[in-house]
Amino acid sequence: MSSKPINRTRLAGALLLAMLLPLAAQAQDEQTPATDDMADEAMLDPAGPAEPLDGSGTDVGEATAAAADPATLDAEMMPRASQSLLLGAVQTSAGYFVVGERGHILVSEDGQDWKQAPVPTRSTLTSITSADGVLWAGGHDGVIVHSTDGGQSWSRRRLQVWTPDYADPLDGVPVMDILMVDGMNGFAVGAYAMFLETTDGGVTWSPRGIINYDEPEPAAEAPAAAAEAPAADDWTFDASDLELEAESDPHLYAMTRTDEGHLVIAGERGAFFRSTDGGQTWERDRLPYEGSMFGILSFGGDHLLVHGLRGNVLESRDLGRSWTTVETGVGTSLMGGHALADGGAILVGANGVVLMRADADSPFTETRFEMANGETPNLTGVLPAGDAGFIVVGDKGAGLFRPQ
Repeated sequence: MSSKPINRTRLAGALLLAMLLPLAAQAQDEQTPATDDMADEAMLDPAGPAEPLDGSGTDVGEATAAAADPATLDAEMMPRASQSLLLGAVQTSAGYFVVGERGHILVSEDGQDWKQAPVPTRSTLTSITSADGVLWAGGHDGVIVHSTDGGQSWSRRRLQVWTPDYADPLDGVPVMDILMVDGMNGFAVGAYAMFLETTDGGVTWSPRGIINYDEPEPAAEAPAAAAEAPAADDWTFDASDLELEAESDPHLYAMTRTDEGHLVIAGERGAFFRSTDGGQTWERDRLPYEGSMFGILSFGGDHLLVHGLRGNVLESRDLGRSWTTVETGVGTSLMGGHALADGGAILVGANGVVLMRADADSPFTETRFEMANGETPNLTGVLPAGDAGFIVVGDKGAGLFRPQ
C-alpha cells in the first residue's frame, strides 16, 4: 500500500459505495468526484484514537476507545433491523445470515423471519462469509468480527478507526470483501488497495502489499481520438480530456476463488488482480471497461463473470486474461450476484433490477423486484433460498424474490 495520506474524497466514495452504493452509482459517474460535504457525511467523526486489537482479540486501550468511537460499541438491538440497509448475505448450516448498517447481523431459517444477533460494533458491515462452520463479517473502520458458534455470539477481531492524527495508511479504511479459503486461511480486501491475510482463523489479520509500485501500471486500450480538437474558448471536451487515469492504489471491491484454487480481485477504474499460487504472488491487469466492478462470480475452470457500474458485465474463460462484453440491456449499476448451475447467474442492482440467465449460453433477461408496497429497492446482494426463491438485500432490508 502507498504511504501517501488518505484522500478524503476518494475514501468518501468508497464509504458511500458501502453505505449507499446503489444511490451513489446512479447519481453520478465516476468522473464526478465526491464533494467535501459528502466526505463529511460518509466518514465517522471519531473523538479520539482507537488502537487495533492484539493477537488475543482483546482491545488495547479499549476503555478509552469505547468512549470515543461508535465502532467499539455494541450494535443496538433494533426491532426493524431487517428493514434497514443490508449489504451482504451468506448461507450456512445454521441458516441465512445478512449484514448491514449499524453493525446489524441477522439470521433466518427461512429467509422471511429474521432475528438480530448481538454484535460488538456499530460500524456498517459490508460483507459476510463462512468456512468450516465459522462466520466472518467485515466493514467500516477496518472492523472484522467472527463467530464460532453458528452466529449466536460474535467477537471483534480487528478494528482500525480513522483519527485526526492518524499514523497508518490503513486507519479508517473499510473492508469491502472477505474470502476464506478454509477455516484457518483467508483474505480481506478494501479501499486503497488494502489487502489483509489471516492464517489463524481470523484471530489476527496482517496487511500485505498486493501492488508492486516499481512496476508500471498495465496499459489500457486508448480511447478513440476526437474528430476535431476544441477551440481554446470551447467548453466541450475531447476523449483525452475525459479519460480516467488508473489509481495507483485502487479500491478493491470483490474477491473470489476458482475451483482450481486461483484467486481474483476486481476493483475501481478497471483494476483487476489474479494469483495462481494461492495468493503468494499477484499479477496486476486491467479490465477493458474503465469503470468500477463490484462483484465477481466464479464458475467451473477459469470461467469468470464480473459486474458493476452502469450495468456493465464482462465474461472471461481464461482467468481474466481476455474478456467479452455481456449485453445486459440495463444502465443501472449491478451490485450483487450469485453463480448458478451450468454457467447460469443472477445479478441484482439499483431500482430493483434483477437479471437472470439459465446457463452460460443464454442471454440475461430483466425483471424487477417489488416490495409489498410496490417500491423497487436498490439491491446490493442476492442468495439462493431453495424452493422459496432468492433472498435479496438492499436499502430497504431483506426480501424474497420468486422468479416467474
